[in-house]
Amino acid sequence: MGRVIRSARWTAALLLACMGPGGAVSAQDDAGFQTFLASLRPRALAAGVSAATADSVLPTLTFNARVVALDRAQPGADPNAPAPKFAPYYRTHVDAARISRGREVYATQRPLARRFEADSGVPEAIAVSIWGNESNYGVYTGNFDLLRSLASLAYDGRRRELFTGEFLDALKMVDRGVPREQLKGSWAGATGNPQFLPSIYLRVARDGDGDGRVDIWRSPADTLASIANYFRDAGWRRGQSWGLAVNVPAGFDERQVTNRLLSPRCPRVFARHSGWRMMAEWRALGIQPQSREWPEDRVLATLFQPDGQGQTAYLLTSNYRVILDYNCSNFYALSVGLLADAVEK
Repeated sequence: MGRVIRSARWTAALLLACMGPGGAVSAQDDAGFQTFLASLRPRALAAGVSAATADSVLPTLTFNARVVALDRAQPGADPNAPAPKFAPYYRTHVDAARISRGREVYATQRPLARRFEADSGVPEAIAVSIWGNESNYGVYTGNFDLLRSLASLAYDGRRRELFTGEFLDALKMVDRGVPREQLKGSWAGATGNPQFLPSIYLRVARDGDGDGRVDIWRSPADTLASIANYFRDAGWRRGQSWGLAVNVPAGFDERQVTNRLLSPRCPRVFARHSGWRMMAEWRALGIQPQSREWPEDRVLATLFQPDGQGQTAYLLTSNYRVILDYNCSNFYALSVGLLADAVEK
């Protein structure tokens, strides 16, 4: 509790430091921000943004100190902290309400979603589950002005090139016909039902209902088609599950399946997985599925025991890694897979 209180006080102090008297942005910050915006105009034009869009958007933006404070307040991972348990996370992310709503979406969108699955190879239920995990099926998609947030984060400089690129891509979205007022989302720049960054929207968003627009804010068909396209682009293997829940026999020696590879991406996430083995090998080691039938013998999987020995474990295929491409968190990816299974039942 003490750590939470200190963190809250630090965040509040940071917010005050970013703002002037009365909570307003200081004149120095605003002047610097406007100078920074002026420097972005040539970059925007060079990137293909129309002069009309640049000149209609840039003069309207003001610095948002709050998003900068939220960005700086993100906690760093403590390598010495014990790994948290998955069970509490599961209870809040694969709850009865989310499953029920997911089944409604799954049923009502089934004709279109079936076509998206045939085209992409990505199961309908996985696309529905991503929507449920990202925005609770559109209940909350964020209310920050996307262009203002991204410009403020770029100006702050901590991750300037990342956020500058996303800001320029958001301008391109306006050029493509996305209404300026529709560009709202999280403080960090994610928007719409699937919470895409602007660069992701430009790369994978698709018109699923054939109305000539790509509306991931209001159209379920566009939302599901876009998520399916993201997963296809990320390498989803058609006809293969994400994984399955298993029981590990008592006394199982984890050393025999130790992962000796270091991942350059999300190393703490992948460090909790075993090495790769074929399903036939896992079966020979005494691993037993809880409900789902075994995948084909030659399918490769890693073993993950999120809550330790004696608790439910999971065999995870390469498609689980594709879910991690969307959000590199074991708990997130497990919740996506388990919610998809529940929705499909």
